[in-house]
Amino acid sequence: MLEEDEAMPFFRRAVELGINFFDTADVYSLGVSEQITGKGIREYARLDEVVVATKVRMKMGDGPNKVGLSRKHIIQSCEASLTRLGVERIDLYQIHRADPETPVEETLAALDQLVRDGKVLYIGASSMFAWQLMKALSISERNGWAKFVAMQNHYNLVYREEEREMMPLCVDQGLGVIPWSPLARGLLGGNRKRGDNTTSVRDEEDAPLADQLYDHPSDWDVVDATMRVAEERGDQPAQVALAWLLSRPAVVAPIVGTTKLGQLETAVAAVDMELSDEECAELEAPYQAHDVRGWLSGPLQLPGVRS
Repeated sequence: MLEEDEAMPFFRRAVELGINFFDTADVYSLGVSEQITGKGIREYARLDEVVVATKVRMKMGDGPNKVGLSRKHIIQSCEASLTRLGVERIDLYQIHRADPETPVEETLAALDQLVRDGKVLYIGASSMFAWQLMKALSISERNGWAKFVAMQNHYNLVYREEEREMMPLCVDQGLGVIPWSPLARGLLGGNRKRGDNTTSVRDEEDAPLADQLYDHPSDWDVVDATMRVAEERGDQPAQVALAWLLSRPAVVAPIVGTTKLGQLETAVAAVDMELSDEECAELEAPYQAHDVRGWLSGPLQLPGVRS
């Protein structure tokens, strides 16, 4: 992460550029990210004009009540996140993966209570099986509880397995999609080349995870296609990759992380970029099917499904 004094210019510039959605999580630097995010938003933005999102689920300390999606952990974590963010309510409170150790009914009831108490406005989910999301939506509807309105999933040009079931489900059920790792941990931004070492602070932190997520032989073919389209257009590869993602049904706000101010301008420029059908076809052509990447958690495994 960037230290507080280094991070503040990013919030100021983001607001100047019209960015109005800010996503973090309690587990990011064990709460420090929420503290910095809250300060930046309060200082440079109007809370009634932005959406503040955070997450709950991951391990925040020792003991069984510092992790998971039990009622106790959710309620306590929400209170802690509100304090760190310095806000009266969280606009979008997301479960940071599913929790196979807790009945989903308990999780959904706790989230609904937060909405009823006015501490949370909307609830969302993150990477999971499509059947798990549909089950949760059904349970909430049957009980008259608040329903998930957003899905934060792993989706980009290099990893498109979400198109099999999750994306059609979100379109059908009216959920907004806010993909994480939209630039494939820098691969689609031109930060890395075949065989090159990492080049930035975030690259150094993300390299081990990137190696786990993007290890398919076809991944670099997709990167090469992105570079070609960008060069032909005279645009940045990151702009092309984000423009493609923003053109997908249900995608509303890719989660972009930056460590250089210029990356914000690049990301915002993608909003108004329109790719032709031919360009999209060239970008998509090299893709090959992948194993599930980036979200299976806990003991839940199904026959024929590899993590």
